[in-house]
Amino acid sequence: MNIEIKVLELLEQNPKLSAEEIAIMLNEKKEEIEKVIKKLEDEKVIVKYHTIVNWEKTEKEVVEAIIEVKVTPQRGVGYDAIAKRIYKFPEVKAVYLLSGNYDLHVIVEGKTMKDIAHFVGSKLAPLEYVLSTATHFIMKKYKDAGVILEDGEKDDREVITP
Repeated sequence: MNIEIKVLELLEQNPKLSAEEIAIMLNEKKEEIEKVIKKLEDEKVIVKYHTIVNWEKTEKEVVEAIIEVKVTPQRGVGYDAIAKRIYKFPEVKAVYLLSGNYDLHVIVEGKTMKDIAHFVGSKLAPLEYVLSTATHFIMKKYKDAGVILEDGEKDDREVITP
């Protein structure tokens, strides 16, 4: 496996790792790791360093929803143009092209369910080329971006007594 892949895997698991720490882990020189990271950032392979927050443990009121969107692809650009229009809305956290019953998977965030309903009804659904939407509110997150959000895994096995 090449050094770039190894560096990416380590940073994906822990973006706070320093070049020096990565160098020690990979038995490489710090300067070499710094060059690799700089190259990956310049090439937009590393796009952003991200913190995962469990908002349920804070006082901030956040509601997230997954919206499945059926669209008509545009001649010459397919789904890209409508996806771009959708991802430019500030409420939108992510947009993915899917296979299956819906074309786009849109993740949105608002302060209330009403905020999200307003976004869907007044901004998303009326867009040209949007045929239909299906909104699913996220009730609880158990795991996000590969990280388990609950406080430790509980042992649910029953005690067996002789």
